Amino acid sequence: MSAQLLLVDDEPGLREAVKEYLQESGFRVQTASNAREGWDWMQENTADLVISDIMMPQVDGYQFLKQLRDDPRFQALPVVFLTAKGMTCDRIQGYKASVDAYLPKPFDPDELVAIVENLLARRSAQTSASGEEGETPNLAELANQIAQIRILLTHRSAISQSPAPFKIDLTPREQSVLNLVAEGLMNKEIARRLETSVRNVEKYVSRLFSKTGTNSRTELVRFALEHGLAK
Repeated sequence: MSAQLLLVDDEPGLREAVKEYLQESGFRVQTASNAREGWDWMQENTADLVISDIMMPQVDGYQFLKQLRDDPRFQALPVVFLTAKGMTCDRIQGYKASVDAYLPKPFDPDELVAIVENLLARRSAQTSASGEEGETPNLAELANQIAQIRILLTHRSAISQSPAPFKIDLTPREQSVLNLVAEGLMNKEIARRLETSVRNVEKYVSRLFSKTGTNSRTELVRFALEHGLAK
């Protein structure tokens, strides 16, 4: 499946033109007219890379980037800035804010495609490398957590329930993933059940950790059982 991009720009003409060019280059593209709209979309969906304008009303590109980087789910997400600001000091500010690439307007769309392809390829290589290095211990740890979860489930009736200590709003897909994690299923099994990718399941599990303040599947399931979150 082609990479999913999120394009955030408040100029309708440029937004649609860039979207069309990227789609012709083989990408799936979701657009947003401002950072808040883009952030809301990110809460329900998964992007492989974000392209954002800087000069936008209410929330500018730098604030949007900080919002992304402050969230554990998006710390490694590639972000490209498109902007009319081409001064060196502006580019430095962007790089200090952890932007991955910076393309001043007007730009050659082929250059944008090349930047996107390069960032996606680099991220894929890094993901593969880290996966190969940590595959055995990660699988062993996951298997250990699954075993602990199954022990929890056998004593489920003995777990007293109480309201969650803070408000937790889960999307329908997050709830589905939580239910399956609480059944003791591994990511591949969850992906098969929900007809999605293992990578997407991993991202949803990370979101659940973030929303519940837990750090492992065992903690997540215990929290869900104690507070009646798993259905």
